[in-house]
Amino acid sequence: MTDLSLAQEALIAELRQICGPANVLTHGDPGADLSPWEQDWRKRVKGRALAVVRPGDTAQVAAVVKACAAANTPIVPQGGNTGLVVGGVPDGSGTQIVLSMTRMNAVRAIDPANLTITVEAGCVLQNLQAASEAAGFLFPLSLGAEGSCTIGGNLGTNAGGTQVVRYGNTRELCLGLEVVTAQGEVWHGLSGLRKDNTGYDLRNLMIGSEGTLGIITAATMKLYPQPAAQLTAWAAVPSMEAAVKLLGLAHQRLGPGLTGFEVMGQFALSLVDKHYPQLRVPLWKGTPWCVLLENSDSESESHARGQFEALLEAALEQGCVTDAVVAENLMQAKGLWHIRESITMAQATEGLNIKHDISIPVSRIPAFVAETDALLAQKVPGVRMVDFGHLGDGNLHYNVQAPEGADGPAFLREFEDQVNTWVFDQVKRFGGSISAEHGVGEQKVHKLPHYKDPTALAMMRAVKQALDPQNLLNPGRVLG
Repeated sequence: MTDLSLAQEALIAELRQICGPANVLTHGDPGADLSPWEQDWRKRVKGRALAVVRPGDTAQVAAVVKACAAANTPIVPQGGNTGLVVGGVPDGSGTQIVLSMTRMNAVRAIDPANLTITVEAGCVLQNLQAASEAAGFLFPLSLGAEGSCTIGGNLGTNAGGTQVVRYGNTRELCLGLEVVTAQGEVWHGLSGLRKDNTGYDLRNLMIGSEGTLGIITAATMKLYPQPAAQLTAWAAVPSMEAAVKLLGLAHQRLGPGLTGFEVMGQFALSLVDKHYPQLRVPLWKGTPWCVLLENSDSESESHARGQFEALLEAALEQGCVTDAVVAENLMQAKGLWHIRESITMAQATEGLNIKHDISIPVSRIPAFVAETDALLAQKVPGVRMVDFGHLGDGNLHYNVQAPEGADGPAFLREFEDQVNTWVFDQVKRFGGSISAEHGVGEQKVHKLPHYKDPTALAMMRAVKQALDPQNLLNPGRVLG
C-alpha cells in the first residue's frame, strides 16, 4: 500500500481481518483494478476509493461499519452499480470505502403461506424473480437493469419499473428489512408482517434513503400468485391526450389486470428503428405516440384476450387509438417489450443526451409535454425530444437529445444545467417531482433545495443528523 497514512493502513488491515484479504481491494494491490466500483453506470463520473470491501454476511457488515466509524472513514454502499444519479460510487478524494454487497446474494427463505421471500441485499433482481417463479409465485418488480441490479439497491432508491401501475414501487413490495446502522448495530426487522402498528415506520424510512441512513443487508419481499395469462398490446395514439384517455379506459375495462402502461414518442421509437432495425418497431411512422399495454389475468388467456379486444375496440370507437396489435404469443410479447427497453440504448448510441426522470400528475402530463417541448425548441433550436416512460404512474423519462450533427460534449457543457433548470421549473409549476424513480444521488443534490419543500428538507436533515451524526454513510448524496 502506497501513499496511505498509518491510520488508513491500520483500517485496511482491520477490514482484511474482518472480511478476508481477498475481499478488501486497494489501489496498492498488485494488478488491482477498482474501476468497476469507482465508475458510475453512465460513465459520467469516476471516483477513487480508499478500498473496496466485500463482506460475506451481516456480522461482517456491522464489523466493517464499526471499524470505519472508529476511524471516521466514510462508507459508500453499493449494489449492482446500475444507478443513474451518481449515488453509489466514491468521490475523488481516495478516502472513502466502497462497501460492495454483491457477495451477500442468498435467498434465505420462501414462505408460501405468508406469500413472502427473504433475500440478502446483494441478490440480483433477476435471480429473485427466478427463485420466486421456481416456487410457483410472481415477484413483479421489473426494470431494464434487472440482470445486474440488486434488491438492496432497488430498495435504497425505491426503484419503479414497468409494473408500478399495478404493484407499486419497490417500497410497496417490501414487508421487512435487516439494516446495519451508522454505529454498526443491526436492526432485525425481517418479520414479514403486513400489520405492525408499534411506532415509527423505520422500514419506509430506510427505503429510498440511498444508503444515507443505514445499510440494508436483507429484505422480506411480497410474492403474488402467477397470473393465468399475460397479454401485451401495442397501440398507436394520435396525441398524449388520447394516451391519457386510453389509460382511463384501460383502468375501467381491465381493473387490477392492467399491469403495464408505457408511452413512447415517435422520435424515441425512430432511434430504435435506426439503430436496431432488426427489432421491427410497429406502427410508429404514422403516429406521434405509441402505447404498450399489459393485461395480467387470473382466469384464462381467452378471458384476457376478450378483455383486451373489447378495450381496443372501445378505444378505436372513441378515437383515442388509431391502430393496434395484440401479441399472439410470449415471444411476440417479449419482442414488443424489448423495443420499449431498447430506447435507452438507442438514445445512447445516437449520442450524449440530458436525462430527466420526472413525475407529473397523469391528468397534467399532456399540457406539460406540449408546453415544455415548445419551450425547449425555442431555447435550443433543433433540439430533439426523447419522450417515453411509465404513463400509468405518471413517470416520464423526458430526455433531451442534442440537435442532429451537433457536438455532444459541447452541447452538454453549454446547455445541460440550463435545460435541467428549464425542465425542473416546469415540473414544479405542474406539481411534479424532479426525481420519480432514480433518486437524488449526487447528480440532483444541488437542485433539491430549489424544488423541495423547505420544511420537508429540514425534517430530512434532522433525521440524518439523528441516525448518522458523523455523516459517514454516503456523504454528499441526497442532502449534500
